[in-house]
Amino acid sequence: MENLDVMVLRTLQGWRAAGRRALLATVVRTWGSSPRPVGSIMALCEDGAVVGSVSGGCIEDDLIDRHTRAYAQVAAAASAAGAGDAAVDRSIPSGPPAFVKYGITADEAHRFGLPCGGTLELLLEYDPDPAGLAALIQALEAGRLMQRSVRLADGVVTLQAAAAPQDLVLDAQQLTNTFGPEYRMLLIGAGQLAEYLATMALFNGFAVTVCDPREEYRG
Repeated sequence: MENLDVMVLRTLQGWRAAGRRALLATVVRTWGSSPRPVGSIMALCEDGAVVGSVSGGCIEDDLIDRHTRAYAQVAAAASAAGAGDAAVDRSIPSGPPAFVKYGITADEAHRFGLPCGGTLELLLEYDPDPAGLAALIQALEAGRLMQRSVRLADGVVTLQAAAAPQDLVLDAQQLTNTFGPEYRMLLIGAGQLAEYLATMALFNGFAVTVCDPREEYRG
């Protein structure tokens, strides 16, 4: 099992290589309590498919509603009942990266499931270059620590090797997020405890291997 960041990047690269529109969301700032830390990423495809997370689920649902047609039938029904406009544009935008903030008010924090009045800000990158994603994945698979920098003015991405792990850096010109290398966890025994531990390990950046000789647990 791959760690969550690699899983997100690999899935996003597959969507883009197949010609599908998609976006990459990165948590860039948090205030108060937040379900996911700064640097967390998720990817959203034009058909509403999601991999990764930036919250407990409500913000992901809002991004799906804003930028895909996955909830189109629900929106149409609401419009027919006088509760909304089904004609609103729900496609993924084009152009440079954009910031979006959630939890500015107490009502919005409650709506999006942000605890204790928490607020978070995301950077949305539209249609990331599949070749750049493939190069990053290849470097991570080779065990290299990599920095991915996004120029805010136009979304141009540069990659470079990093000497040491670093926190996400955001300034007026660019966002720099550090990925890899994968830490590996070997779990002996494929019981229920291993299942829960593997899930927690994946969210904390580990690639997980489960070893169990019993035939019924294979696959």
